[in-house]
Formats: sequence, C-alpha cells, structure tokens
Amino acid sequence: MKRLTLSLGTALLALSAGGLFVAPTRAVPLVAPAYTGPVVTVAADCYAVGQRVAAQNGGTLAKASAATRGGQAVCVIVVLVPGKEGERPRRAEIVVPQG
Repeated sequence: MKRLTLSLGTALLALSAGGLFVAPTRAVPLVAPAYTGPVVTVAADCYAVGQRVAAQNGGTLAKASAATRGGQAVCVIVVLVPGKEGERPRRAEIVVPQG
C-alpha cells in the first residue's frame, strides 16, 4: 500500500510540474461594440409609448417590446385594464408603429 501511495504522489507531482512547461497563452482584449444606440433608444421609446397607452386606457403597463410586423417596426404594448365589478384585470395587447 505504501508503494501505491508513493506512486500516486509521484504521478501527481509529475502532472503538476508538466503544467508549468506549457506555452503561455495570451489574453485577447474584450472589445465592446462601438455603437449600440438604436437598440437602447427603441426600447426606451416603446416603454414611453407603453406608459402613454396605459394611461389613455386607464390601466397598468405590463410589457412593452419592439417587434417587426409586415416589414414595419412596431411597439407591442401589453396593458392590464381593471375589470368591471371586481373582476380580474383584462389583458389588452396594442400594436403601435414606432416613431
């Protein structure tokens, strides 16, 4: 048993030492995209449109997202409108052109 332990210890030492002789690798710098304006602007615009649509319908904005429908950029707005006589809120999906 003593010999097996000695052999395992020697093997681990050899493998660890082998890792020291591996050629060093270079770190590649991470480059962020230079221009991300439209993505952020569209999301902000859709959110603002969603807030306005929710206020007009007397509801709460649940979701505002950008999409393309029929080749045209649109905002898909989901509004929760309070139900009548204590019923649960209705979900209304409204599609508004961007811009």
